[in-house]
Amino acid sequence: MPPATAPPGSTASWAADPYADALRSGRGPLFLRRTDGWLLPLEVERWCARADAADLSVLRRCEGAVLDIGCGPGRLVAELAAQGRPVLGIDVSRAAVARTAATGGAALQRSVFDPLPDEGSWGTALLLDGNIGIGGDPRALLVRAAELVAPSGLLIVETAPADLDERVEVRVDTGRYALLGHGHDDGHRTPGAPFPWARVGTRALLRYAAAAGWAPAERWTFVRPGQSPSAGRCFVALRPRRSPPARRG
Repeated sequence: MPPATAPPGSTASWAADPYADALRSGRGPLFLRRTDGWLLPLEVERWCARADAADLSVLRRCEGAVLDIGCGPGRLVAELAAQGRPVLGIDVSRAAVARTAATGGAALQRSVFDPLPDEGSWGTALLLDGNIGIGGDPRALLVRAAELVAPSGLLIVETAPADLDERVEVRVDTGRYALLGHGHDDGHRTPGAPFPWARVGTRALLRYAAAAGWAPAERWTFVRPGQSPSAGRCFVALRPRRSPPARRG
């Protein structure tokens, strides 16, 4: 089966200046802005820091060579590389790839829908930090991920903590331009071009996964001490159907 195609405009905005500027500086504010003006904060500072305890709960479950889809500034790639694990990050942003390389990780400037090295043989693929939203079509992305991992491979997806199934059009936005009004800015970058995005909770992910040929292997939520359970990070491990059960760690 040929790879799924990338939705129009799904890569250009992540390569645009607001996102690139935030990654170079290592800080926000940065948001995804819906057409109705609603802002979803992007955790730039966390992405640019070292892998945290929630990330490590994912990396401990990784098997074989790891493909980090939408690796951003590369904290997961760097952590796995430091452990001597085979790992490659991919991201459409040149700034993300450069920052990953600077931390000692290997990364390519590619979309997940582009031809990629070692298709069909990756031990684990990762879709963290909201990257199940890439392209605005979770089922198409899951179908593509199935082309990338080995027949007994693993896909680990981070889901929204709420029960969501949302497909929207968004822009990468610093948040400042929207507050100043149309036609005015304060020297900061104006929002990037619109592109499709999706947000899904665990229940919606499992529906899409079943339609794309994946079976659930494990689910967990990481909650920091003192944190509300509703604020935890939620993860689902999937395997291609008829593959061996998940290895518990």
